[in-house]
Amino acid sequence: MGMTTIRQVTMADYPAIYQLVETAFKTARVSDGTEQDFVENLRKSDNYLPELELVAEVEGVLVGHVMLTKQVIHTASGQRAALLLAPLCVAFDYRNQGIGGQLMTAVFERAVALSHDAVFLVGDPNYYKQYGFRHASELGITNDSEIPDEFILGMELVPDALKEVTGSLKID
Repeated sequence: MGMTTIRQVTMADYPAIYQLVETAFKTARVSDGTEQDFVENLRKSDNYLPELELVAEVEGVLVGHVMLTKQVIHTASGQRAALLLAPLCVAFDYRNQGIGGQLMTAVFERAVALSHDAVFLVGDPNYYKQYGFRHASELGITNDSEIPDEFILGMELVPDALKEVTGSLKID
C-alpha cells in the first residue's frame, strides 16, 4: 500500500467521487443506496462548504471521501450552527486501514480552524464511537428525524461546545 494523501476536493474529482460513494455504500451496514446523489444535492445546496469536502488518495486513486455541511440545532433561542458529517466512505479494498479516521481527523481540524465546534451524523455507533462520537441525546440534543435515535450521533469539536445547548436536530 502506498502513502495516503488527504486533500480538498476539486470539481475534476466529482465523477470519481460519485462512483466511489455509490460503490462503497453497496457494502455499508447503514445505507439507502442514494448516498451518491445525496452528495451531488448537498453540493448544490446553501449548506455546502467546499473547504470541508476532502478525499483520500493512494497512488493517485481516490479511495475515500468525506463531507461536512451546515446543520442547525433548533433551540429555544433560535438556530445554533453545527455541522453534519455525511457521507463518509472508504473503498472496500482499503477499509480497516485507518483511512476513515484520517479523513475525519483532517476534516475536523479544518472545521475547527473555520470556527465550527460541533458535528453530527447518521451512522453505525460501533464504528463512530471509537472516534469520540456519542448519541446526540447524551449531548442534550433530541432527534427530530424519522431515523432511529441509536444512529444519530454527535461530537464536540471544541471541548464543552454544547454544554449549555439543548435543542433538537432534524436530519433529512
